[in-house]
Amino acid sequence: MYFTKIDWAPSETLFKIGSFGIHYYSLMFIIAFGLGYYLMKKIFDEEKISLEYLESLFIYMVLSILLGARLGDVFFYSWDYYQDHLLEILLPIRDTPNGYTFTGFRGLASHGAVIGSLLGLYLYKRKFKGRSLFWLLDRVTIPVAVGASFVRLGNFFNSEIVGKYSNSNFGVVFLNRGENLPRHPAQLYEAVGYLILFFILRQVYRTEKKKREGYLIGLFFIGMFTIRFLIEFIKESQGGFEEILGLLSTGQWLSIPFVLFGILLMYRSRNQITE
Repeated sequence: MYFTKIDWAPSETLFKIGSFGIHYYSLMFIIAFGLGYYLMKKIFDEEKISLEYLESLFIYMVLSILLGARLGDVFFYSWDYYQDHLLEILLPIRDTPNGYTFTGFRGLASHGAVIGSLLGLYLYKRKFKGRSLFWLLDRVTIPVAVGASFVRLGNFFNSEIVGKYSNSNFGVVFLNRGENLPRHPAQLYEAVGYLILFFILRQVYRTEKKKREGYLIGLFFIGMFTIRFLIEFIKESQGGFEEILGLLSTGQWLSIPFVLFGILLMYRSRNQITE
């Protein structure tokens, strides 16, 4: 079969008016959160849950995901830099020889996003008294999976989190990085994997008349972080603590506990039947 390389050099900005612009990466986050809100609204409607809880859930999820993703990148991958630039952790600026410049919010880690969302949902559950925490976690997996797919598309537009060189004529040449050899489009591989996971989760949710609490969140952890673990083999190193532990990448080391936790949750759910 014949493959050909694709030259890729998109503008990171969808449009710009003066100094204000919308980046494709930001747009993908907006789509992810908007679609997530729509999917959760459908779930709440189907299960006759009052929509008064939905808006606060949305706020908790947006803040906890963004904050967790940011801190995850700082502490898992870039602490060597940020320990000397603490101001830049939560502000969209970068220290340059010419002073601070506005960069927008960059540097987000998916493992941190998951940890942040779990903490956010735990705090939200104090307001949401009607159902259990696992009931909520099971349903949130559906919009999170499809949202993760759009975020990886944003990475592709930014020519970041790239794959390794394919050593063939197959792949994507990221011209914005000053390259002329094709790489594996690892971002697209992940995006497709998460999209497939979304459809699996959605189908399992629809077909189970009796839901086993913790089953979907367990399946989500196993699916998402197995995909992440495998894609890491063809992804360029993003740094972090892999030089200390060796053998595997930082992303793989961080994925293993989530996969094991997912297996534990699915095992636990076998006796957790709810109507």
